[in-house]
Amino acid sequence: GSKQLGIPTANFPEQVVDNLPADVSTGIYYGWASVGSGDVHKMVVSIGWNPYYKNTKKSMETHIMHTFKEDFYGEILNVAIVGYLRPEKNFDSLESLISAIQGDIEEAKKRLDLPEHLKLKEDNFFRVPNSKIMNGH
Repeated sequence: GSKQLGIPTANFPEQVVDNLPADVSTGIYYGWASVGSGDVHKMVVSIGWNPYYKNTKKSMETHIMHTFKEDFYGEILNVAIVGYLRPEKNFDSLESLISAIQGDIEEAKKRLDLPEHLKLKEDNFFRVPNSKIMNGH
């Protein structure tokens, strides 16, 4: 993740990114995410070439608006993208990149409070079937 930005992100494995629809627009999206069978939180996700870091591969980074007590490496990340914030753009400084991301986060928080987005938080997509939880008991 982009730890050096002070904004923790979760990166998706390459095969997930490679399997995105080819015509998915790069840019900043917002939606809901949960880790494992945990609570559902607001999130923003950036899909793109990360021009600032001169990436040659498309990447997908998710920032979940929640402070987790521990890293969630190895956990399943469930992400539901519900809207598009803005196209990807290049930044001349790290400061302007960070302030853009913070603006994206504020905007995403506002939009996700709209009733039509809030109801997606309760979607069955995030429900873990009980049989999964019972395993090993």
